[in-house]
Amino acid sequence: MDQGRVFAFLQARQAAGQRCVLVTVLSVEGSSMRNPGTHMGVAEDGSFAGSLSGGCIENAVVAEALATLTAGAPRVVRFGAGSPFVDIKLPCGGGLDIHFQPLDGPGLVGRACEAIAAREPFSIRIDEEARFLAGWHRGDRAFGHWPELRLLIVGHGAGVEALARLARAMELGCHVLTPDPRILASLGTQGLAVTKLERTSDTHLLASDPWTAIVFLFHDHDWEAQLMAQALALPHCALSAMGSRKAHAARCEALASAGVGADAIASIRAPLGLFHSSRDPETLALSALGEIVQAYLSADFGARIG
Repeated sequence: MDQGRVFAFLQARQAAGQRCVLVTVLSVEGSSMRNPGTHMGVAEDGSFAGSLSGGCIENAVVAEALATLTAGAPRVVRFGAGSPFVDIKLPCGGGLDIHFQPLDGPGLVGRACEAIAAREPFSIRIDEEARFLAGWHRGDRAFGHWPELRLLIVGHGAGVEALARLARAMELGCHVLTPDPRILASLGTQGLAVTKLERTSDTHLLASDPWTAIVFLFHDHDWEAQLMAQALALPHCALSAMGSRKAHAARCEALASAGVGADAIASIRAPLGLFHSSRDPETLALSALGEIVQAYLSADFGARIG
């Protein structure tokens, strides 16, 4: 989930007048930390953003990128198993074919940054050059990129604040809806997006897309029914809710009484989190975010949005 950082880096370096290289993993043999389509950005001063391994080959990748700038032509270089560079090994034993594309101008990077800002899927096709493609494509050396995970947190209590801070630490988009005046003040002074919930019927404040995870963190579950019924009708990649199994059973009954369908109710992840016995806010936040990231990474967005 570092594509935004890579393309923002390239855009900033190009704006500063530096020549840059877009680096892309074309294929993987055996085990590897990163998948085909993973990018790095390298500038002519040797600075870079992104990673292609656990630190095993980044320095060599930067050196190859600078050599590509000198040659002025794209190249494909093999690292790891089967590579001519016998002194560069991947501890996992795998091999990577990596494409180096010197960027002629800001066009590709600018269009990618626009798509990222608009939360629209886009692709990069690697053939005789690296080309931007609107929408999501795969195959034929085309690597699709979905918008990055975003969190919509609805609730009150210390867990809301802990999860919002953790999301920011991971550089994830995050918006909090809360009736809690303390959280409104605290998150507002931290520069986090937060909106006040005045009443349980404030369903118009909910907004999401297929790449948004919605998290309900109410101790007072009377706040939930109308808001959650609307959230379930919106596009999302996951919807989680805090509470015991007994509380969730009561929640399901309330939603069913409100006319929410059985399939939608069954999709709720509750009790939320990878480990359900967490008690302190920070552990709860870590447990919840781990489950959310897992849901995002395993989602088949192509099937969901056609």
